[in-house]
Amino acid sequence: MKKYQVAIIGTNIGAKHFEGFQKISERFKVHTLCGLTREAIDKILNSNTDTKVSLNFDDVLKIKEIDIIDICLPPHLHFSACKKAMEAGKHVICEKPLVSSLKEVDELEKISKETGKIIFPVFQYRYGLGFSQLKALIKSDLAGKPLVASLETHWNRGKDYYSKPWRGTWEGEQGGAILSHSIHIHDLVSMILGPVSNVFAKLSTRVNDIEVEDCAALSIEMENGTLVSSSITLGAANDTSRLRFCFEGFTAESSASPDKPYNPADDKWDFLPRAPITKTQIDEVLSKVKEPKSWYAGMFEEIANKLDGSPSDEVSLLDARKSLEFVTAVYDSSRQNKNIKLPIDKYNALYNSWLPE
Repeated sequence: MKKYQVAIIGTNIGAKHFEGFQKISERFKVHTLCGLTREAIDKILNSNTDTKVSLNFDDVLKIKEIDIIDICLPPHLHFSACKKAMEAGKHVICEKPLVSSLKEVDELEKISKETGKIIFPVFQYRYGLGFSQLKALIKSDLAGKPLVASLETHWNRGKDYYSKPWRGTWEGEQGGAILSHSIHIHDLVSMILGPVSNVFAKLSTRVNDIEVEDCAALSIEMENGTLVSSSITLGAANDTSRLRFCFEGFTAESSASPDKPYNPADDKWDFLPRAPITKTQIDEVLSKVKEPKSWYAGMFEEIANKLDGSPSDEVSLLDARKSLEFVTAVYDSSRQNKNIKLPIDKYNALYNSWLPE
């Protein structure tokens, strides 16, 4: 297997990416860490002397041996950074939200085809034992028809979080809790239940003195008929993420552990049988599920598998497009105060941008 050379661009969430790559060092080497200051980079590298340091993104793009550019920059810089990286002949990993409109997603898809380089959007919540168990139970045919699901993204974000000048602004963050916080949990729902059919959304700014939304209540219908409710706030006492799926054959629920608010897929899940399905049948399936690598390490491993040409479960550009299509529909619904059907086409008023005029 090839060992892929990576350059991480950005030192905020980039620190978590660095940790993830270290956990699968047999597949990746962080060749370069690029940031605004040497001090920020040194805090991440600690005593690691194998990784080079750069303060200039354009210089990093010129390094021939680098295979992948891992973009961990503020959202408003994602599109231009992805474009430059692919045009420099590099594959791309990019943090969420990938870009700031469906138009930009479609433009990146065109560039990807022209350059032959792959974009891997970041949805690390997909990877963990709990979700592997749920997928195994669904595959076993014990689940039956999905009925309803409920989601909670109840986090605590206050003045300290919004002390960075780009956060809480339309220009810097490109959106609020819908885009930057609950985007992961909505991706998980689509991963399990398939495409969204329509959504009715209520958005509000109730917690912080910011431009973008920090509370939301969504009513969602999936194409398969499943009804989903999503509750979102940045004004909770702690950070809690919880998912509950009711299928014909069982109910699946994450534990909402405060220890793993950003990794519900790897949290302990409860699977409660509904007659005629039995606990014995469920336990038999679960006993055969091997514990996978989780979070960023799990996601990066699937990227390596894809680049190797092996069977893989990586996040695709289409996954990111569906996610941002949902975001577009949510903002459209909130502003028009009506139910919005998906898919969103080029004639939708928010296709070019959901930023308020």
